[in-house]
Amino acid sequence: MNSRRSEPDIFDIQFFAEEKTEPATPRKRQKTREEGQTARSQDLSAAVVIITGLLSIYALSATIWQRMIALFKDLVRHIGSPLMFDDAWWARPLVEGAKAFFVGWLPVGILCAIVALAVMIYQVGFVITTKPLVPKPDRFNPVSGLKKIISARSLVELVKGIVKALVLLGLLFMMIRNERDLMLSVMMFSMERGFSVIMGKVWDLALRMTLALLVIAMIDYLYQKWEFEKSIKMSKQEIKEEYKQMEGDPKIKQKIRQKQRELARSRMMADVPKADAVITNPTRIAVAIKYEQMTMSAPTVVAKGEGFIAMRIKDIAVENNIPVVENRPLARALMRQVEVGESIPEDLYRAVAEVLAFVYRLKKKDWAK
Repeated sequence: MNSRRSEPDIFDIQFFAEEKTEPATPRKRQKTREEGQTARSQDLSAAVVIITGLLSIYALSATIWQRMIALFKDLVRHIGSPLMFDDAWWARPLVEGAKAFFVGWLPVGILCAIVALAVMIYQVGFVITTKPLVPKPDRFNPVSGLKKIISARSLVELVKGIVKALVLLGLLFMMIRNERDLMLSVMMFSMERGFSVIMGKVWDLALRMTLALLVIAMIDYLYQKWEFEKSIKMSKQEIKEEYKQMEGDPKIKQKIRQKQRELARSRMMADVPKADAVITNPTRIAVAIKYEQMTMSAPTVVAKGEGFIAMRIKDIAVENNIPVVENRPLARALMRQVEVGESIPEDLYRAVAEVLAFVYRLKKKDWAK
């Protein structure tokens, strides 16, 4: 009986890398904001605006009522007057009515608009973009539209609408049940008192409904924010790609740095023949120094290196008859403390001066020969 060797399970590591488990980066958040994608709840804005409108109406109700009564009295006062038979007189009620309406209700509208804008800025911040207005082919795709209709978001909106309807109907039912006797007795009140009682109950019901909508809207806003944060999560691979776009590919940056080091090394090696001396330790470190009394305040390191670079500096020095002096403590100190192109520190003046003096004596002997 032939036994087949079972194949080992193969796990695609890239599959796990594509899981969106990481919070969105600031760049991703900015990009989504520019595209008009933000966490916002329209119900929250509507609820706050309704509450603002109710409170402002309550605060300005006396003024609004006085203007409406004054307009009504003015119209009633002219009933039967010869002025009513003038064609131009009928423009008066329209003008006065429009004036009373705008003067009375305009502050309410302005306050509601300011609050709506403030709530929107609180939710999404202040951003102006035209990207959401740009037509996209997928918006006209019926398949994409059908997916949106049967998506989880649509289901949440349906449940939210049902909950709101049930809450509002429940509040209405409770008010009717609790105030049934009062509503029946209103018919025996005077017109003014009955109207006042009914308006008070309507006001109370509107305020309760609005507060209930506000609670639902706040829960909806928290949900929208959670869903938005979930939708913009990134995979580790996406974060790496974004980093490459912002900072550049690390491999390319490494090659650039390597090229820069090679160019700097080439320039450094070109300055070795101009040096006065090369100080070594003697096998691993080499430091080339130069001193021009007329242009330099102190000797300067023109080249330095370890290992292969040190060997190359010494070879160039020998090829160009540059003295190579062994001084291990000084070579290590210069290698550690002084960069190429910098002057030596004061604490090394004496040691470097001794080396240069020795080199100058050698040169004088060579010239004498």
